[in-house]
Amino acid sequence: MKENEMSRVMILVFGLTTYLLFNAIFVYLAAFLLEIGVPKTINSGASGPLLSAVSVNLGAVILFGFLHSLMAREGFKTRWTKIVSPAAERSVFVLQATCCLALVMWVWRPLPAEIWSFSGWAAFPFYGAFLAGAAVVLWSTHLIDHFELFGLRQVWCNFRKQELPQHGFQTPALYRFVRHPMQAGSLLIFWCTPHMTAGHALFAGSMTLYMLIGLYFEERSLLRLFGAEYACYRREVPMLLPIPRFKASGGTKIGSAGS
Repeated sequence: MKENEMSRVMILVFGLTTYLLFNAIFVYLAAFLLEIGVPKTINSGASGPLLSAVSVNLGAVILFGFLHSLMAREGFKTRWTKIVSPAAERSVFVLQATCCLALVMWVWRPLPAEIWSFSGWAAFPFYGAFLAGAAVVLWSTHLIDHFELFGLRQVWCNFRKQELPQHGFQTPALYRFVRHPMQAGSLLIFWCTPHMTAGHALFAGSMTLYMLIGLYFEERSLLRLFGAEYACYRREVPMLLPIPRFKASGGTKIGSAGS
């Protein structure tokens, strides 16, 4: 096997392995937050001193957010792809996010003070909303090309020596109601629990804050990329909450439908 062919195979295997690892950690995150079927959950273990627990927890979330935001910037990608193969860049991004998320769960220290607690039938709406959020996140990834989002299309096209397909601005399905349905679904995952403790609220609040900061920079990037088309979309479609907005008469059509 020639060296360049071996390199393409290794990149493909790396991309597939990273994708499987991400899915495993995402499933563990769901169990971690719901406190179901895993040894380490958001409320398990000893918390220790309050200041120490809060510092460790916030430090882990800040590390996750910093690296995630840094590696998502175009300037960083330009420099980074001089070191790693452009075909593997997205998979490396997914790997670091996966590892940092795993680190957050591993070092998380519980803060057991109870904010609300429901059991029996009263807990079912929380579980339902959580599952709905997970479904929205998964559906959203497929609407915008799930396999490219997680780096699989890049490593596959590289393996097949094919050009990566280009995508124009589109607003399929959920994107007609909110601009960022993946993040909207994530809010349900973060906050919908029948047993909310101070530790869970800290996790949900810090991840929500990071998400809002990240969306601010993402929106700026989308405006630079799509210009007036995205500006029109931004005026007429809410960011996270599907609250109807009325179009001004003679308004511009928002994007084009896709799947």
